[in-house]
Amino acid sequence: MSKGNYITGLRAVEQLIMSEGAEVKRLFAEYQTANPRVDAIIKATREAGVEVQPANRARLAQMSGEVRHQGVVAEVRRTTMLDEGGLRTLVEERLSAENARPLLLLVLDGVQDPHNLGACMRTADAAGVDAVVVPRHGAASLGPTVSKVASGAAESLPFAVVGNLKRVLGWLADYGVRAVGTSDKADSSLFEADLGGSIALFMGKEHTGLSKGIADRCDLLVSLPMEGVVSSLNVSVATGVCLYEIVRQRALQSA
Repeated sequence: MSKGNYITGLRAVEQLIMSEGAEVKRLFAEYQTANPRVDAIIKATREAGVEVQPANRARLAQMSGEVRHQGVVAEVRRTTMLDEGGLRTLVEERLSAENARPLLLLVLDGVQDPHNLGACMRTADAAGVDAVVVPRHGAASLGPTVSKVASGAAESLPFAVVGNLKRVLGWLADYGVRAVGTSDKADSSLFEADLGGSIALFMGKEHTGLSKGIADRCDLLVSLPMEGVVSSLNVSVATGVCLYEIVRQRALQSA
């Protein structure tokens, strides 16, 4: 079984047990510990009708890899992984649903650090994103580090792995979904742009930003005002700023 099926660490497992978006197969817990948080997780897991198996530290470390397990590892069935066809079906279903709201996708163009991917997913979940999309090659994918940082979002938020982001960008336009990308060379400020309607927000790779092929195909490029001495923000921080500006504008439009 791949390590991607294991969720590691107290906070991540606590969030997972409370989440309705993932199916927990079993919990592995350290059987010689005085940590009350571990005891509380075991109790909540059993109350949820999920099997709890005792495990020693060596077994937990084997499952969690480089991530600190903190005495608990949950095994899950991931039910939200999508390919390009599944993503297209999700887009169609969300847009055709009764009382459908505008679609919001987060597309990460080559984000490679699993900590950044996890942080982006956590914010995306909080902001009501419909799915996170990443390329199949040259980017981080789901795993223990992502799950720990995402604090449950990696198990509940639809996650699409696609072969060609340019192709996805092309057919999204057929559904009326605008592609909005971020670039420090953009003429429009994030806070001046009209971010209404269905949007796919494209965020670029650490240090280099959006690839030229993606940036050239976006309907709109926006920049984040930088008032200090730093020239750019971490991609997960920039993602949070952009997503919540979209949330803010939608709240004003629906008021």
